[in-house]
Amino acid sequence: MTRSQQRNVILLGAPGAGKGTQAERMRDRFSLPHISTGDMLRAAVARGTEMGLAAKKLMDAGALVSDDVVVGIVRDRLAEADAAEGFLLDGFPRTLDQAESLDETLAAAGRAVTDVILLDVPEGELVDRLAGRRLCRSCGKPHHVTYSPPAVDGQCDDCAGELYQRDDDNEATVSNRLDVYRRQTEPLVDYYADRGVLRRVESSGLTPDEVFAAIDNILDRQASA
Repeated sequence: MTRSQQRNVILLGAPGAGKGTQAERMRDRFSLPHISTGDMLRAAVARGTEMGLAAKKLMDAGALVSDDVVVGIVRDRLAEADAAEGFLLDGFPRTLDQAESLDETLAAAGRAVTDVILLDVPEGELVDRLAGRRLCRSCGKPHHVTYSPPAVDGQCDDCAGELYQRDDDNEATVSNRLDVYRRQTEPLVDYYADRGVLRRVESSGLTPDEVFAAIDNILDRQASA
């Protein structure tokens, strides 16, 4: 694949917009490495590293991890062999400074962002989604108390593991996370629209299958343009 044929994709949206669900499907459909800064940071938290402990403090408060930490993680990851022919970024960039740093990193390698998929969901729906989310401690499978409740209360449908609520999914922290998104990340919508790479998916009220069908159609259409 030549550089002009690359799919260098960013998945953009507020917390609770469904980025994780769609990223898994996009990874499989388009054979792109799924690069999630959230997963990388949570792995550091689980290992109890110095960076992980610092990141946990910020994540639990709904704040963003510092740019120098996140940019360094992403720069190293994009240099790995599996990202040479394209990538899917999920959770990065989150600020204009990060977006500019990413553009500089890619330009130095003769590359550029080709598509930014924005999952657009009203704020009230986002709060409901996040505050009701429950994760399995054993396998990580997500459930939701309203939209996808487990067959047995408090127990994962897949492995019978214990379900729990993430520290940053309580309603007060969720509101703070959305405020942070509005102030620091929402400006990226105009940034990428100005560059002609923003693709908006109005995903309120749609099933995950319907959202993915819209994404699939957009990326196939862009590839054939």
